[in-house]
Amino acid sequence: MNIVHLSYPHHTNDSVISGPFSLAIGFFDGVHLGHREVIGHAKQIASEAGLKLAVMTFDPHPSIVLGKRNEKVFYITPLDQKMELLESMGVDTTFVVRFTSDFAQLTPEKFVETFIRQLHVKHVTAGFDFTFGAFGKGNMNVMRQLANDDFNVSVVEKKSDEYEKISSTRIRQALTEGDMEKVHELLGRPFQIPGVVVHGDKRGRTIGFPTANIQAKEGSYIPATGVYAVRMLIQDEWVDGVCNVGYKPTFKNPDEKTLTIEVHLFNFDKNIYGEEVSVDWYHHIRDERKFDGIDSLKQQIEKDKQTAIAFFQE
Repeated sequence: MNIVHLSYPHHTNDSVISGPFSLAIGFFDGVHLGHREVIGHAKQIASEAGLKLAVMTFDPHPSIVLGKRNEKVFYITPLDQKMELLESMGVDTTFVVRFTSDFAQLTPEKFVETFIRQLHVKHVTAGFDFTFGAFGKGNMNVMRQLANDDFNVSVVEKKSDEYEKISSTRIRQALTEGDMEKVHELLGRPFQIPGVVVHGDKRGRTIGFPTANIQAKEGSYIPATGVYAVRMLIQDEWVDGVCNVGYKPTFKNPDEKTLTIEVHLFNFDKNIYGEEVSVDWYHHIRDERKFDGIDSLKQQIEKDKQTAIAFFQE
């Protein structure tokens, strides 16, 4: 997949932009089922019209630049992971537009001229609620008006489950609650965190449950603290395991607030320090809590392990 980074003002390099394109446009954080509907429609148009499939996304999140949120913005899929997902969907080119204050002030007309026409786009597909241009004045009706028969426009209506619209907001909320089944359902795949195995305090080994200490890739969101049934991709092999996310209150001073991700893998005994891994999250087993001593902790970890084994056997 060709990845083209754009900013405004920019000079289009035609040598790396070879359309014409059927373009799906949106932020696409999570690349969830609703996003896949938009991209899938653009892919169908590309196939029918003999166009290349392109996606346009933005970096960083617009709310960071526009100051619309007081809380810290976290990404369901950091940019690198988003690129991998888009490539797996058969996207030919992804345009990553740098979202800056100057870009945010573009008129809808200037946006269309610079980021649609100049990129040789012949068909634009977006969700019903996509907006563009200063103050979000451009919507998909405006996009149609500005097309002037130079390109066609498709609008994909909202995709809902039995409750409401599938959205990145709902997925973020489920992640903060540790509801990995709901996250899986809305994404259409397990939530995944890429990372590296690093050295920890090796205490798990001394109590019979050796763990891989995972340093999550920067920008990844860590689900709510607790114990989870997970699968980890290590050296091209998926291995079932149980994961603790938290502050290890049984061992640590309560004032020490270092969040750790530790995975105990089943039937696995290799030295994997420094290995790049991916952790898929399936089921929240219990909340993190402090135990009276090592024996009660060991008993609970064994229970957690059996719960995870039973979950995967189902």
